[in-house]
Amino acid sequence: MDATAEQLIDHLENPLGRGHVPDDAVTGAAGGAACGDLIRVSIALDPRSPDGRIRDAGFDASGCGATVAAGSATVSLVRGATLLDAARVGAGSISEELGGLSATKRHAADLAADALHRALGGAARSHAALRMTDGRTLVAMSGGVDSAVAALLVSEAGEEAVAVTLELWSDAENDGELSCCSAQAVRGARELAHELGMPHLSIDLRAEFRAGVVDAWLADHASGLTPNPCVRCNGAVRLDAMLELADRLGATALATGHYARVLDVAPTGESSAPLLRVAVDERKDQSYVLSALAPSSLARLRFPLGALRKQQARELAERAGLAVARKRDSQDLCFLAGTRHADFLERHGGLGRHSGPIVDLEGGVLGAHAGAHAYTVGQRHGLGLSAPEPLYVLATDAHSNTVTVGPRQALLTCELRVRDVTLHRPGVAVDGVRVRAHGRTFACRLAGELDAGAHALVAVELEQALERTAPGQIACMYAGELIVGHGTITA
Repeated sequence: MDATAEQLIDHLENPLGRGHVPDDAVTGAAGGAACGDLIRVSIALDPRSPDGRIRDAGFDASGCGATVAAGSATVSLVRGATLLDAARVGAGSISEELGGLSATKRHAADLAADALHRALGGAARSHAALRMTDGRTLVAMSGGVDSAVAALLVSEAGEEAVAVTLELWSDAENDGELSCCSAQAVRGARELAHELGMPHLSIDLRAEFRAGVVDAWLADHASGLTPNPCVRCNGAVRLDAMLELADRLGATALATGHYARVLDVAPTGESSAPLLRVAVDERKDQSYVLSALAPSSLARLRFPLGALRKQQARELAERAGLAVARKRDSQDLCFLAGTRHADFLERHGGLGRHSGPIVDLEGGVLGAHAGAHAYTVGQRHGLGLSAPEPLYVLATDAHSNTVTVGPRQALLTCELRVRDVTLHRPGVAVDGVRVRAHGRTFACRLAGELDAGAHALVAVELEQALERTAPGQIACMYAGELIVGHGTITA
């Protein structure tokens, strides 16, 4: 019998920690009905350890023998290890502990790694209290090229990079390969982080994401609004959760792969709170979707790609030999991931087909639609109308289930009404507004004399007319290249 078979048989016949759940343990599970194999891994951190040492670990498994052996190997690898060393354990190291698994049995190591990392992520969020360490930076990794290059740049700067990926959404109808936050994406990001020699943690934010982003997005659609969930996610769910994790891991900063910059030095006499600044590559600039971040969060955020162009990032990835160098960017909302917008609204929000009239500005009926929630102000295509000139959606009314259309000229406006506005500088500083994530910035001024702070309703006066934007979208307010305020467009 060769050594490889001996290692596998030893873990199978004498499984370490099988059936054992330590006191105060956090448990992660993987597998289930789809594959017939199920594994649970439980770990307990030593509360007195400044590096989060794993005091004890155990597992349980059902299914094939390789799954039992993989659970035993996992316990062997992590008992007594620090949290961050355990975060370097993946399917590859579990397979090696078993002497090298064949392709048909590698699935067991994948499941054990998934279960372990769900336990590690839960323990990190609830129990970890690592000492603060200068130079330790938490890096958000989605498994795409931008976040990989951000991690690479942090590491090349001589800092200790710790990778984190968020699992935000799980939907059997979605294409998990297209999502940046699915279970598949988490596994891919973990493998990439380990390839770069970094510990990797994943945290399960599905409940928070559903409550804080998806439910609000569905409710806004039901009310006739067209919301921007990315702004809400970045401003109130995703980045805050990672900053809290950075505190628990003793990391002084959080780095992401966003194309944006931060200005730390304020003009004389103004607040010293940091402000977002547009990226060097304005075509990829993501300052708009980050606009709801509080200055206190910005103070700890770093954007290594802010001074790069997209092509430069891909070239860095290629030089480092990263497989994601040419991976295409995700273009969809992460929770849609290949699912039709209308199908998602019906399945998760109960917003199905609900026929109603399409009317002109005088109230004349021109046709019928399948539900006002499926239309947005400014929309031209998909109306199913025949007219001498192009018609655009001018308004939707969820209460009466009516869609009003008219010529493009009727869309134009020289003023935006914006509610729930936050200004980081006095209103007089605002000289531009952007109403789409990758749209142009329009010259403007704010009506009245507004101090920095919160304002219920603000009028944005435009220097030239623009097409009205759907209520619910974000108005991002600029002073030159700096974001100095944001709010929600209202009718």
